[in-house]
Amino acid sequence: MNPDELVAEFCRLWADPDPARIAACFTEDAVFHNIPMEPVCGRAAIEEYVEGFVGSFGGIEYRIHHQLVHGNVVMNERTDVFVLNGRTIELPVMGVFEIADGKIASVRDYFDMTALTSGE
Repeated sequence: MNPDELVAEFCRLWADPDPARIAACFTEDAVFHNIPMEPVCGRAAIEEYVEGFVGSFGGIEYRIHHQLVHGNVVMNERTDVFVLNGRTIELPVMGVFEIADGKIASVRDYFDMTALTSGE
């Protein structure tokens, strides 16, 4: 897969998430950083993070509005849609993906935590 296809597939996988399949998209030493939170480092830790996330939230629909590729960097503007405490959340996200050897080496997702914490 080229970088554009890899990131699109990664985003699709979250709709019916299998932590092992999602983690397999990453390099062994990858970093997954949701910017308001601490980064998750390494494929095994990313799989564990995804397992915890899926247990709390279930799947996520990634609605990609724009996706741009420049070499091995993919950026997408999207809305992540999921259910939290019985409430549907539509979270605007800007994601930056760095690709190495056909795998994701780094993800930085930028979003405002207010969408997650308001209305609790």
